[in-house]
Amino acid sequence: MLTTLIGVVASVLTTMSYLPQLTKAWRTGQTGDLSLTMLCLLLAGLLLWVLYGVLRADIVVLLANSASSALLATLIVLKLRAPSA
Repeated sequence: MLTTLIGVVASVLTTMSYLPQLTKAWRTGQTGDLSLTMLCLLLAGLLLWVLYGVLRADIVVLLANSASSALLATLIVLKLRAPSA
């Protein structure tokens, strides 16, 4: 039970870490300082974690990384839509 609670808290905190950057990019349309390569590599890693969560039937890993992937994918879309500087 404690192990699951620690996993849930960790996943909530790491998923929430995307929100300030996503909010800023959404409001300002500014994404020039974000590395598209880094964002794409991170998304690939998160999607592998989603697969790992499916294969291990670990709902905490699955849900946390699915949510993080969705937020990060949104940030990538904003990056791709932003006018080039």
